[in-house]
Amino acid sequence: MPKQKTHSATAKRVKKTASGKLKVSRANRNHLKGNKSKKAIRNNRKAGFISASDEKRIKNQIAHIK
Repeated sequence: MPKQKTHSATAKRVKKTASGKLKVSRANRNHLKGNKSKKAIRNNRKAGFISASDEKRIKNQIAHIK
């Protein structure tokens, strides 16, 4: 059986936390903030985490990342 390869595009976008959750950066953070509400900008500073429904699939893609 061949080795399972890490999906490199996913590995660049996802970090594993110490507790095993998957952390990602949020969209809409870089520019054009003038037309976004202050609340949206503020809430976008928080860390983004992968939803539970996607977590199994993405963990499988990056199985060898520590």
